[in-house]
Amino acid sequence: MNPAHRRPGGGFQNPWLGPVPGRLGDLLRWLLIERVRHRRAADPPAAAFPIVEPTLIRPRAAADAVTLTWIGHATFLVQIGSRNVLTDPMWGERASPLSFVGPRRRVPPALALAELPPVDLVLQSHNHYDHLDDGTVRALAAGHPAAQWYVPLGVGSFVRARGVRHIFELDWGDTRTTASLTVTCAPAQHFSGRGVSDRNRTLWCSWALHAGSRAVYFGGDSGYHPQFAALRSRLGPFDAVLLPIGAYAPRWFMAPVHMNPEEAVRAYQELTRGGTEPALFAGMHWGTFRLTDEPLDEPPRRTRAAWAAAGLAPDRLWIPRHGETRRL
Repeated sequence: MNPAHRRPGGGFQNPWLGPVPGRLGDLLRWLLIERVRHRRAADPPAAAFPIVEPTLIRPRAAADAVTLTWIGHATFLVQIGSRNVLTDPMWGERASPLSFVGPRRRVPPALALAELPPVDLVLQSHNHYDHLDDGTVRALAAGHPAAQWYVPLGVGSFVRARGVRHIFELDWGDTRTTASLTVTCAPAQHFSGRGVSDRNRTLWCSWALHAGSRAVYFGGDSGYHPQFAALRSRLGPFDAVLLPIGAYAPRWFMAPVHMNPEEAVRAYQELTRGGTEPALFAGMHWGTFRLTDEPLDEPPRRTRAAWAAAGLAPDRLWIPRHGETRRL
């Protein structure tokens, strides 16, 4: 019998809810009707999104260290277990199949591809254009040919066709140990597709990294779902939890697939409750591309308010500036 996230007839589904909104009619309602009736707020000035100089450790951090550098959107350089790990690498100018239309980058990557230290692993959460970029994959395959790529089921053919040599396709619950790291593919609530005919043909996921007693959870792209506490029980405790806080409006359309800030704080609590040392919350998936209707600078404000309302330790919340490095 197939697991609950396998769709009858092939492909994948979210096992905790019915069909996810997002069919063509829903998309047209949002883009052609609601956006005409309700004009989006103007973007804040570029000064609202400063880029700072990364202070990552070259070529690699110590085995017992954890270092996080936000490059933008869902792209982090995670240094753990003396390995350099990239999450959802996206250096493209547009999150689109076309070079002249589609969401355009508002903040450039905080670190150029040529400035990266040796890349040992790449974690890919799914195949949407703002997370999986053709040009970026090609550049990393050429510049870091020894890197191992960990992708959810069905995504391997995409990166292989662009020159990646070392690919591991994992299903939810699969674990693989390489050198000093253990990599676990974990559930998320989202969808996949790069065209009109491949919706949910490939899997989406989150990832957990373990190196000895150190652990980092990368949430990928996800709506709020009921499995966060189970992930804590199975894979925690975590030193850091990287969760999306943006791309959530309008809620009728985005709620199944994108957490809002309040839900992200709730997910953090469920992922970390009971830990002896509170994990760091790192907010991502905001401020780089404007994908949805909320103001580009709103997610940090709402996240801080939700964090304070929950009575959580102020020093455990990190809303990074582009390029900012945090050492744990």
